[in-house]
Amino acid sequence: MNAQTAQVDDLRLIALPSAVNCTDLFVKFTLAEWSLRSLEGHAGDVAGQLVSATVEGADANNPGFLTVRLRLRGDCLVIEVEDDQVGPAGEAPTIEGARTGVEPLEGRGKRLWCELALPGGVNASSVPLPQREKKRSAAAERMGDETEEVDPEVMQRLLAGLGGTPPNGVQ
Repeated sequence: MNAQTAQVDDLRLIALPSAVNCTDLFVKFTLAEWSLRSLEGHAGDVAGQLVSATVEGADANNPGFLTVRLRLRGDCLVIEVEDDQVGPAGEAPTIEGARTGVEPLEGRGKRLWCELALPGGVNASSVPLPQREKKRSAAAERMGDETEEVDPEVMQRLLAGLGGTPPNGVQ
């Protein structure tokens, strides 16, 4: 098997139950872009199991982040879920007909992964790259080169609200 990654896409989420549904949409969108619609259902189920295992192990009061990554490598689709949780890596869920594993990350967190075989006759280098429009969107053109700073206090309140705990005792 060729270990070189041909394509990769990822999504960062907060480790809450809603991450499972977001992951399913991400998998469907990405595999449609890669012209691998035949894998959508199975890959969506597998990614959902990996994200669910990560969310179940997260602290509900301080859930942290997780990253869902889809990677085309050799003759397989690799689904990875990384978290930033403190503690032992544990075990990967068993998924029938697929190789799974778990790796501790340096510092903190772990990476759960699963390899799914690509459809017959397809390998990572034969999957067409998504076609992107070279022209900026109308909305991007209207904004010009504006970039606004994000207020850290607003972000803290947003993250605290998503986690269900108010920041600094504010109600």
